Amino acid sequence: MKLEKIDPQFLKKHNPRVGLIALATDFMIEKDFIKVIKDKEIDFFVNRIECYNPLTKENLIKMSEKVTEVTNNILPNEDIDCVVYGCTSGTIAAGYDSIEKKVKAAKPKAKLTTPSSAAIKALKKFNVKKLAIFTPYSKKLNDEVINFFLGEKFDIISNTYLDIAADYDIGKVDEDFLFKTLSNMDLADADALFISCTALPVLNIIDKLEKKLNKPVLSSNQALIWNTLEEIGQNNDIRGFGKLFLNS
Repeated sequence: MKLEKIDPQFLKKHNPRVGLIALATDFMIEKDFIKVIKDKEIDFFVNRIECYNPLTKENLIKMSEKVTEVTNNILPNEDIDCVVYGCTSGTIAAGYDSIEKKVKAAKPKAKLTTPSSAAIKALKKFNVKKLAIFTPYSKKLNDEVINFFLGEKFDIISNTYLDIAADYDIGKVDEDFLFKTLSNMDLADADALFISCTALPVLNIIDKLEKKLNKPVLSSNQALIWNTLEEIGQNNDIRGFGKLFLNS
């Protein structure tokens, strides 16, 4: 038998690695990410974090206690370029610095993006001062989101909410109902509309909403995906998901 040893040739570069932490009851966020990044050279990994219902500040903070463990289990012992914490109200409740500390404990080299921090960056990109906000949350959680944006020095012009208590019900909201409801919000004095929650099925209607409202429309998932792509240098040639990508 002739035996021959051949040295392998390895790839000289690897695709950027994105690790998404999705809520166990969020049925929308992965779909939205894949819609936008499916044609890009990105390695996309997802792990789920236990979500406690009803959605309250206390339960959202409780959920965040598992962030380090969940992050560590995305490609254990391997580096990730960007970790995405997929919860808007959860980041607001626990605080960005707290989430960042927990992520860095598992993946110290990774960049971090969250829906709330991404939304602030996106709104500043459009120089938004006066903001209309829509949330699917209970009144108490809705008000905490409002207070967060007030704390970021935005003038809240109008606010509509759905008063849904459980995360798994948010993904069941009908898109046509959302389009009609959002189209009828009082946006006369607002510079833009922000739609909160990664579980809400709104990405598909952003383009149509912007054409009807003639104003920028931003959502949690849209801003989150946009900022993720910014962090890994892949934010180009995105069409069909709002003006935010076209202004990058």
